[in-house]
Amino acid sequence: MLPNVTVGGVRERFRVERDVLDELKLEEVTQRKSYADIHSSLSEQLKNALRCNIHYLKQSIVRRLPVLYWLPKYSVWDYGMPDLISGISVGIMHLPQGMAYALLASLPPVFGLYSSLYPALVYFFFGTSRHVSIGTFTVLSIMVGSVTERLAPDVDFQKANGTNITAEVDVTARDSYRVQVAAATTVLGGLIQVLLGVVKFGFVGTYLSEPLVRAYTTAAAAHAVVAQLKYIFGVSPTRFSGPLSLVYTLKDVCSSLPNTHLPTLLVSVVTIVLLIAAKELNSFLSSKLPVPIPVELITIVAGTLISSYAHLNTNYTISVVGEIPSGLSSPSVPDVNLFGEVIGDAFALAIVGYAITISLGKTFALKHGYKVDSNQELVALGLSNTVGGFFQCFSVCSSMSRSLIQDTTGVKTQVIASSLIVLVIILKLGTLFQELPKAVLSAVVFVNLKGMFKQYYDIITLWRSSKIDLVVWLVTWVSTLLLNLDLGLAASVTFAVFTVIFRTQLPTYSVLGNIPGTELYVDIEMHREARGIPGVTIFRSSATVYFANADLYLEALKEKSGLNISKMIIYKRRQEAKQKRRERRAERRAKRQAKRERENGTVFVIPTTPRTPDGRWEYLKGGDPDCTSLGWMSELQDGDTTTLGSSSEDTLSQDLERMSLGSLGKWTWDIHSIILDLSTANFIDTVAIKTMKNIFQDFSEIDVDVYMAGCQASVVEQLEHGDFFSEKITKRRLFASVHDAVLHCLNHRGATTIPRYEPSCNCCTSDACKEKLLKLQLLDCVSSAILLTHEVLVDKNNRIAISKQKNITTKHLFTVA
Repeated sequence: MLPNVTVGGVRERFRVERDVLDELKLEEVTQRKSYADIHSSLSEQLKNALRCNIHYLKQSIVRRLPVLYWLPKYSVWDYGMPDLISGISVGIMHLPQGMAYALLASLPPVFGLYSSLYPALVYFFFGTSRHVSIGTFTVLSIMVGSVTERLAPDVDFQKANGTNITAEVDVTARDSYRVQVAAATTVLGGLIQVLLGVVKFGFVGTYLSEPLVRAYTTAAAAHAVVAQLKYIFGVSPTRFSGPLSLVYTLKDVCSSLPNTHLPTLLVSVVTIVLLIAAKELNSFLSSKLPVPIPVELITIVAGTLISSYAHLNTNYTISVVGEIPSGLSSPSVPDVNLFGEVIGDAFALAIVGYAITISLGKTFALKHGYKVDSNQELVALGLSNTVGGFFQCFSVCSSMSRSLIQDTTGVKTQVIASSLIVLVIILKLGTLFQELPKAVLSAVVFVNLKGMFKQYYDIITLWRSSKIDLVVWLVTWVSTLLLNLDLGLAASVTFAVFTVIFRTQLPTYSVLGNIPGTELYVDIEMHREARGIPGVTIFRSSATVYFANADLYLEALKEKSGLNISKMIIYKRRQEAKQKRRERRAERRAKRQAKRERENGTVFVIPTTPRTPDGRWEYLKGGDPDCTSLGWMSELQDGDTTTLGSSSEDTLSQDLERMSLGSLGKWTWDIHSIILDLSTANFIDTVAIKTMKNIFQDFSEIDVDVYMAGCQASVVEQLEHGDFFSEKITKRRLFASVHDAVLHCLNHRGATTIPRYEPSCNCCTSDACKEKLLKLQLLDCVSSAILLTHEVLVDKNNRIAISKQKNITTKHLFTVA
């Protein structure tokens, strides 16, 4: 490589001088390794998997328990104070959010505190992210709530008075059963996460694209709002489950609005207004405050004090939290009989929780320069949920708001200060919040959904950037709203996968052209400066070729090349059957016609070798010796011949242009080589290999060479395993780049497609003849088809005879004295 760099970096150029590299030469130059050198055998893999030594054992333990990696290096002097401040700040947020999100899960508030304690302790030992805060989260709480209310509706727990069923609900029995349902769902979801992590399925979260996740959380926010309306308005609507449950619930809430409990509504409105104002003030002063003001905590404390001293529950019948047991609950085994009923919901919780956690974890890891192990995160989150489920916790994941607080307060590690705060609240302070109105907790949830409501701006952004992502966003949002959270997630992922399949099935097919003076090849239709290579079609697909689009690839190739292979092959075989009869008839007719026209001074080219099925012969009309004219004779179905037009010397290039693809006859083409650019393919399956074989065979029938270029090593390996290569299709048909293939085509076909004819008369070497041949050679892409596929003969009067077949030999050249 010879660099040529302009001073100042204004313009950089390079020049490379090397041989044209096909696959065989490339393997020789690069010394490509064999499959056995790269991939170890199954026995060796088993040996490595079962091999155990001190170093390997230590690595395995540290990988499974990341706390052993950073805890011995922990510096109290450097990390102690930031971690303590962060832990206190996040722990304070756990109190209002845990209690409020427990209402979303249709569980007593104290179980929200449990869910903020046990899973965070487990994640401390097994998690790899240093900044995410594990605990309750809006979306998962709503998903758990949909399960608990479906399996434990109020109508199943109405109290019986003798033989009569009253409208009063046995809240204690209902909540107890709902806790069992939530615990069983959480444990099963955690086991699914652990299993996926052990088998290294951490990539499963990548199937949830960002537009899908944002639309899903936006729709979940709508579910959360509807679920909190009964607490805000103080009504008791019927809660529905299954598809369209949101619509039915909202309809029932609207029909219950005339029965709104005004004191509860007043508390809700006042709390919402104060929370919004305080949060806006928090945002305004964020640059001046070391830590954000704990607005939710202040609101909950103030609401509890006002409710306690004003006796809101007794005097105004405002619903309050009620009894909060002090102390920790003992672990219990969940009801495994419920697993069959909640397995679908558990899987949805596992995937959504992991997707949210890993996306936040990778964001903070990229910001602070460390790595998050996706498979270990699955295991850590799964263990957090599994262990938490035994302590009556519901599903948890990382929280955006609490994680941001940890990040802004300068946390360095996954300390347990926040868990200690929650533990103190559960043991000593929980009973103080028994008089907290549920309307206040609902207002906290409602205001915290503000960030999710802002995601509706994604519609405008995606409309400008990607229509397909916009469709994914809208389909996810609508399906989640109408089909509920579990079925909505399944429908959304299915649709997103179909969009990928659709885009690979219908990729962009293009014909490439060369940028003059470079080795670059770009789409001719999209770039004005791109120039086609005479006689060569370079075809590229924007997607890999596999079973779903192999047939479409072949059809697009035929369309872009302009060659109808099927009809051409049929025509060729039909002509071969008539070849002998046509040969005799054509020669007799040519001799008679030559004898009759000798007096007219016409120049003929008479073939002596058998002509090919589509072979034709041309002649030039006689005339003024100073005027060169061009014509040709074609065979009709009945075997007759006719003379078609003439042109003057000034319009020679126009005549040659008309003799390009399609104008030389129905079965004539100006393409001698096709290059398939496979640089976009990352794999190739058996169906695509069979399609490629058919392409090589079909085009060879019409004397068009096919080459491949830009194949990755893995694709070449798959071609070898698929028995693609043979005596006819060798690795010399594969080239390192498109430019290598183009140079080979031009050198290979260019050396044989313009035969040199030595005329019998000495005058044919005159300057006039040379000038005439030079004119033909200087014609660019249009005339190149003729130069590549036709014999060019010039007589002493500078008249030109062009034979339709390039391999015809001339027996006589008749002229008029």
